[in-house]
Amino acid sequence: MASDLSSFLKDELSSTLEQLLSKKCIIDLINDAPDDSFKESQCIKILVKFEFQNIVSTWSFIIPTAFATKLEYFMLGGMGDLKDHLDDEILDATSELISNVCGSFCTSINAQNFADVSSIKSTILDVSINETSIISDLQNKYEFHMSLEDEKFSMIISFDNIILSYLSQLGSNTSIGTSIEQNHISNDITSPTDNTNEIDANSSLSQEATKNLQLLMNIKLKLSVRLGTKLFLLKDVLQWDIGKIIELEQMVNEPLEILINGVQIGEGEAVIVEGKFGLKIKNIKTNVATLNNLGL
Repeated sequence: MASDLSSFLKDELSSTLEQLLSKKCIIDLINDAPDDSFKESQCIKILVKFEFQNIVSTWSFIIPTAFATKLEYFMLGGMGDLKDHLDDEILDATSELISNVCGSFCTSINAQNFADVSSIKSTILDVSINETSIISDLQNKYEFHMSLEDEKFSMIISFDNIILSYLSQLGSNTSIGTSIEQNHISNDITSPTDNTNEIDANSSLSQEATKNLQLLMNIKLKLSVRLGTKLFLLKDVLQWDIGKIIELEQMVNEPLEILINGVQIGEGEAVIVEGKFGLKIKNIKTNVATLNNLGL
């Protein structure tokens, strides 16, 4: 059975919109999209190619005029006037936003180490303004109803047949209600076994060992995030000057390395939190071996 990627798509769509727009985003409902989903006459169509192993899948993101203009408005921090028609600036803004959604989706999937979905990457193939009548020509189309704080919007994603087996749970719930906070709550509720094991492990420690462990808890550790690396000759470094652009080996969609005291303990992705850079953890290793590597 193919790995199901439905929840990752829902989570990354809502969380990426929330991070880039600084608006709480909740996916309220996902349903089969009717041909007359939008009242507007025009929409933006963004064609995205996903590649992993020997599979190439193409998705179409359909964003109606009202939603697209609001997305650009939010991305600009609510500055200026809200436009009532589509233009090149709105095309660029929505393309950048969908590119980030797809990149975050790929990063999240790659961090899971699925046997049948590895090294997935996305590429924007085309961005264009179309009549909303194109919806009738789309196959396997789902309408994503979402709330951006107190405003309601919707968009359509159309999938080709090859990817359907990997999205078997998409739209299976009548009310999704996906948000970052709800995901954290769900993870806590659905993993009681892990908490029980931790309690049992702690209870088996002697009082002396527990006291020593508490002392370690107050040790300060330096967190670093490695964007990428590359080897250079000394003669090349000596030729660098202000304005020089250095190309790293790290791909844009690849996860960032999380380092504690110079030791890699996991992977994550960069996010924006109240105007500051933040880190969203995608994969983490905090076991005894890791502590030994840190010298603890």
